[in-house]
Amino acid sequence: MEAPVNNTLQLFKNLVGTKFQLYNSLFTALPFHKVERTGVFLSLFLIHCEEGYAKEKSPQEILNSYFQQYTSCSNEQQKLDLMFRFVQYAERQVVLFDALEDAAFRQIHDVHGAGTLSHLLSEITSEQAGEQLAKKLQDYSVRLVLTAHPTQFYPGGVLTIINDLSRALINDNTAQVNAYLQQLGKTPFFKKEKPTPYDEAISLIWFLENTFYPAAGRIISKLKSQFPAAVNSNNPVIRMGFWPGGDRDGNPFVTADITLRTAEALRGGIIKCYYLDVRRLKRRLTFKGIEQELNMLEEKLYNNLFIPGHKTNISQKEILDTLARVRIILIEENNGLFLTMLDDLVSRVELFGLFFATLDIRQDSSVHGPLLDCIAEKTDLLPKNYKDLPDNEKITHLLNIKGTANPEVLEDSLHKDTLATIAAVKDIQQNNGEFGCHRYIISHSMNALNVMEVYGLFLASGWQKDRLSVDIVPLFETIDDLRQAGNVMRELYDNAAYRAHLKKRYNKQTIMLGFSDGTKDGGYLMANWSIYKAKQELTRISREYEIDVVFFDGRGGPPARGGGKTHQFYASMGRDIANEEIQLTIQGQTISSNFGTVDSAQFNIEQLVHAGIANELFSSREQTMSGAGEALLQSLADEGYVAFNKLKHHPDFLDYLDFASPLRYYAETNIGSRPSKRNAAAKLNLNDLRAVPYVGAWSQLKQNVPGFYGVGSALEALEKAGKWEELRQLYKDSLFFRTLLGNCQMAMKKSYFPLTAAYGKHPRFGEVWNMIHDEHKRTRTLILKLVGETELMAAYPIDALSIQMRERIVLPLLTIQQAALARIRELNEAGNGDGLKETYEKLVVRCSFGIINAGRNSA
Repeated sequence: MEAPVNNTLQLFKNLVGTKFQLYNSLFTALPFHKVERTGVFLSLFLIHCEEGYAKEKSPQEILNSYFQQYTSCSNEQQKLDLMFRFVQYAERQVVLFDALEDAAFRQIHDVHGAGTLSHLLSEITSEQAGEQLAKKLQDYSVRLVLTAHPTQFYPGGVLTIINDLSRALINDNTAQVNAYLQQLGKTPFFKKEKPTPYDEAISLIWFLENTFYPAAGRIISKLKSQFPAAVNSNNPVIRMGFWPGGDRDGNPFVTADITLRTAEALRGGIIKCYYLDVRRLKRRLTFKGIEQELNMLEEKLYNNLFIPGHKTNISQKEILDTLARVRIILIEENNGLFLTMLDDLVSRVELFGLFFATLDIRQDSSVHGPLLDCIAEKTDLLPKNYKDLPDNEKITHLLNIKGTANPEVLEDSLHKDTLATIAAVKDIQQNNGEFGCHRYIISHSMNALNVMEVYGLFLASGWQKDRLSVDIVPLFETIDDLRQAGNVMRELYDNAAYRAHLKKRYNKQTIMLGFSDGTKDGGYLMANWSIYKAKQELTRISREYEIDVVFFDGRGGPPARGGGKTHQFYASMGRDIANEEIQLTIQGQTISSNFGTVDSAQFNIEQLVHAGIANELFSSREQTMSGAGEALLQSLADEGYVAFNKLKHHPDFLDYLDFASPLRYYAETNIGSRPSKRNAAAKLNLNDLRAVPYVGAWSQLKQNVPGFYGVGSALEALEKAGKWEELRQLYKDSLFFRTLLGNCQMAMKKSYFPLTAAYGKHPRFGEVWNMIHDEHKRTRTLILKLVGETELMAAYPIDALSIQMRERIVLPLLTIQQAALARIRELNEAGNGDGLKETYEKLVVRCSFGIINAGRNSA
């Protein structure tokens, strides 16, 4: 939550807006070849773009008139050179803006206000709710799962510069800022090769070490200091999860070997953190009886890091036992001097063990069935006619697998690797502890068989039923799958063998619900409402079977993929939805924007911790909304679904996106290891198209369809049905509905239709463009009428100003990108143009990279 607007809005303007103009001027004097006057030219170009769009000119017309009026460029190559320089310059402006926002974070956000841990603890004290807190913390936790979904990835060198630049800005060290800006000028941004999954893992481990490790430790220490009896050391309040190196859904580059290497890197990362902390402790705890204990611990940690063969000669328990002995000596003989430092390390060891973050395994359901068919054909573990059996008989045979499948009898490399991955889980648990890798997530789960197939594969890989220390997690994504989720789980709960497995897993079932594919499938309203209703139904069914259900939300950065004001989403849940734990994915630019510094990471983790605890302790609501409110939202979802389907099923819908946006070039940005389509060889279709490039393409087109389309039509339909006053009351009463519309406003705020207005008159695609434009206008008008404001995001003026300034930075890139796409189409019709087409394609990709990186809190 932001601090009072009257203070912080002006602070933001001073600390970010004014300083951006000041430091940006340093760029104009950078003494680099071909850069010295780029800043001046780019400033003129930005103004020219704004004036041109106001006069309804196209990107090509704006560029052509700019070159004529302000430059001496005499040929196309000179124009291309200048455009590439504009891209390079704008990329660095984005980094400067990122660093300024990071530096101003503590002053712009009220780090002790509503939604923070300080606020929560004061509430608990005033309400004398210490006992309720202790009860809640017996099983409550927040799990943040880092994914490498490619929505932003700076090279490692640039990440380091952002971090250092932020510190220099906090200290107002102009000389350092200038030096870092010069370093930035010479540091390449564009990745010539796609990162490997292991590269992605190493990039994210940087955040684990530098932001999540200190931030999570601070939070737990704060809780313990005020309510020491409430924190349960056997149930860490904060858990980290990790997908790079384990998420093989549609990513052929993730192998069992990569998974093992990633787990080893995670183990090495946390041991390094402990090693450095022990060295810091030694500087303070120089007392008799303590020094020897710390020296021995330091040596063991060092050996685990640097000496081959020492991988398993240390355990979490051993570290904690050593620190416990040190603590006794510190209290009894040294007056507890520097006890806080010691307790901070104890809290972190309890949180992170030797695994740092739980490495999840994820695979698509379509992989497991064919693998089991092959096992049936090549071995005696399943009957030869397994492939032709009905689902219930297949499940019976899967439950009775005895023996181990030999991967060498399989021919398909994917099948071999799937079995190797299941074997790798056991190795990781042995080295990193059970929490190192204990979840297998099944994408596109459609029925109970999909879950039991994975159970059977573990049995076929040598795991024993009574020692299967793995949670099998179905992932429901499409609208149909979400509607069937309750029936699927009921069938699983009715299965005696699966219930026995759950009993060994503490009677806890984790279910993942995906926003991205739901939005792609059913539109913004229907996706969000279907997930909400699925949670209600799954909670009811699980409680009926006395199973503790945990929901794991696959949420992306933008509202179109479930992002936005995440903590408000969780605060809006009533008690008819299970909230023992909050689990969500943290993706792409959300990692760097919300958790890129220790301050921002601590603040945003606290918001999530607060949301779940306060909702339980201080909310009197048994349900999120009344039956009438639910009926209204169902009507809105149905109307929005009809409107979205009309657009989605338009024969030119996907071709328009491919024609007008940089969708086909998305993979060439080299910001992620995964292909942009699940089936690379197939014709473009929505089912195979991944949500990240789908949403990202709309974002670069500045028509954020997945984040708003259908909302205006739904509101209009209910207004015509005479239900406007009921909608007003729902907006007033329901935080869920307010959050839904607030996040929708963010998506609309980042739309800019003048950029693509020329497509409104296109002979083929004009109808699609106008449908989108009209829906945006309709949605804006009706949301503002409902919320009683005159501007989108009026309730979040700082966020709105940040978006406005960022969008202004990238407007030249958007213009260049659209003009380049138009030029490519011309060259396709007329011929290559002596390599010009390839050059323009590179220009499109370079623009994409800058636009993507600018999209912090992307929509």
